[in-house]
Amino acid sequence: MLNAKQQQTKLFEELSPRKVGVLPSTRYQGSKSKILNWIDYYTKDLDFDSVLDAFGGTGCVGYMYKKNGKQVFYNDSLKFNHYVGLAIIENPGVTLDDRDVDFILKKQSGVQYPSFIYDTFHDIYFTDEENKWLDVVIANIRKIKNKYKQALAYYALFQSCIIKRPYNLFHRKNLYIRTAEVERSFGNKKTWDTPFEDHFIKFAEEANSAVFNNQKNNKALHSDIFDLDIPKTDLVYIDTPYLSAKGVGVNYFDFYHFLEGIVSYYQWENLIDENSKHKRIKNGKNEWCNKGEIHKAFEKVFAKFKDSILVVSYRDDGTPAIAELITMLEKYKKSIEVKKLDYKYVLSNGNSKEVLIIAQ
Repeated sequence: MLNAKQQQTKLFEELSPRKVGVLPSTRYQGSKSKILNWIDYYTKDLDFDSVLDAFGGTGCVGYMYKKNGKQVFYNDSLKFNHYVGLAIIENPGVTLDDRDVDFILKKQSGVQYPSFIYDTFHDIYFTDEENKWLDVVIANIRKIKNKYKQALAYYALFQSCIIKRPYNLFHRKNLYIRTAEVERSFGNKKTWDTPFEDHFIKFAEEANSAVFNNQKNNKALHSDIFDLDIPKTDLVYIDTPYLSAKGVGVNYFDFYHFLEGIVSYYQWENLIDENSKHKRIKNGKNEWCNKGEIHKAFEKVFAKFKDSILVVSYRDDGTPAIAELITMLEKYKKSIEVKKLDYKYVLSNGNSKEVLIIAQ
């Protein structure tokens, strides 16, 4: 059994060419990673050289188009996701080496490390020892000068945090699910109990393997979609937060607020909603999770990008209904195709189909 240092040495040997350009694994809610071939199949013959991944999230769709040789503009309103885009979309070829990882994982002499997570999140998301580890590693990552190396380190840390969480989310406390000595019908206690350091090394290697240069000037952006100001792209891929027919929304901010806090570490204290027993970050207005506002939001986004090919990922039981989206798109587009796929997301109880609306 290799110890953590031996694992690090092994994993950071020079990458072979066949390993470069491999999409990292992800545990994000709503990720399209498992249906990329389906999306690619119905869009590969469209006439486009540049693409905006407007609600970039995990970056897997933008990454697919990067591998297809397109110029990719990745955008997400969440700051932590911006680092994902920097790491695997914009990054032209920078990787972490073993010295970088060694620096991140070790306490540096002469540094007085902060203890915000240890002081604030006792018995909520991670153990006390894990909270101490996070405080040290975040402080070290913030000292990295190269923005792509820093982004790769954040990426590895995000995935490490997620894999140690029941349900891979921060929507409730539930640390006890990990720590209680009981029989379990779900989850992976071995993974939960694996040290953060081991997870970090593994995910840093995965992130490195994703890095490649497609000879295009790709960009990772961090903006509300309605404030985004970039040159017109040939195609705009739209995958908004999902709102069910019953008006129940998927609010990624609430699911991943802890990761948003990590990248706003020294402002985190002032961002916490004190009325939240799990110390969530205060959540701003989100029209994509509001049944009374989401129709207008779609109208606005279609109008904003009316001069591009529009590709919309959707579910067939969403709000607005597909027929309503088609009516909106017909104001700007002559050709509208709807493709459907049977696909069930993790933690989803419904039987709805995945939908791709292609408007030209």
